[in-house]
Amino acid sequence: MLTKKQIGEIREHLEKAQNPLFFFDNDNDGLTSFLLLRRFIGRGRGVAIKSFPDLNISYYRKISELKPDYVFILDKPVVSDEFLEKVREANIPIVWIDHHIMKKPNIGEGIYYYNSYKSKFGEPVSYLSYKIANKKEDIWLAMIGCISDCYMPKFYKEFEKKFPELSKKNPKSAFDLLYDSEIGRIARILDFSLKDTTTNVVNMLRFMMKVKAPVDILEENSKTKQILKRYGEINKKYYVLIEKARFCATEKLLYFQYGGEFSLSANLSNQLSYEFPDKVVVVVYLNNEIANISIRGKGDVRKLTLKAIDGIEGASGGGHKNATGAKINVSYLQEFKEKIEGLVG
Repeated sequence: MLTKKQIGEIREHLEKAQNPLFFFDNDNDGLTSFLLLRRFIGRGRGVAIKSFPDLNISYYRKISELKPDYVFILDKPVVSDEFLEKVREANIPIVWIDHHIMKKPNIGEGIYYYNSYKSKFGEPVSYLSYKIANKKEDIWLAMIGCISDCYMPKFYKEFEKKFPELSKKNPKSAFDLLYDSEIGRIARILDFSLKDTTTNVVNMLRFMMKVKAPVDILEENSKTKQILKRYGEINKKYYVLIEKARFCATEKLLYFQYGGEFSLSANLSNQLSYEFPDKVVVVVYLNNEIANISIRGKGDVRKLTLKAIDGIEGASGGGHKNATGAKINVSYLQEFKEKIEGLVG
């Protein structure tokens, strides 16, 4: 958790910002973190970061276009030096809030870095953003961000009391809520809506900045029609993949690879780790010459990931103790698979 002093500092930055630009990771933790802070101050625009592993220099065009007076970076562990330097040259302060296991980046004047990973509980950025904003009416947004990042927040009982129809009695875990409750279904709807065209994502963000209650997302109307349509389209493809992946489970490992229109690796690996809690889950998305990989497991899969990509040219990877991502060239995929199989045993 961030200290009271750090939370106060971030609030001060938010209150100073008259035209803030929020860059957030392209998942529910990033999305809800942005929404919580945006709804807190009532101003600013958001940009989902789709590049991996870093927020790279290509995103500077949004700064040139929107001319912000503040930049906030949410739930992104790696930001390119070129991007940071370019923003610093423009004399725009950067507030960077994260929770991944990382060495503190080499930052200079004008960059304010906050990371909760040293906390005992490793709270996701949506949890931190909820504490910063302190808007009780937005507890459901924080709940979506937390359970999507496999974190059960202390305020679950408070959420359950406020939204019993969206909750579940005595859930075993955050993923138990994500895959077996109404708030989990809403979380998946929002997650899939991020996998749409830029125009549709922008429209979704505008809607979510003002939505009053979570049930409003489930009611089909002119504002939610595309959100629900996209969910329906992706959900069908998603469950075809889940069914195929289930047959790939061995004694200790579940290794599944696929291709197609878009990556669902993080979603698939999360659900498969929920369904197969005693196995290391490896999901590989083939995108032309690049393999995007999601790895989940009870043990320290971060160490496992780093060992598996060690020595592979151009490979990158990292993340949390139980959930990581990696990227390698497809030509090295067989080598990677053999190393994973050998490490898992």
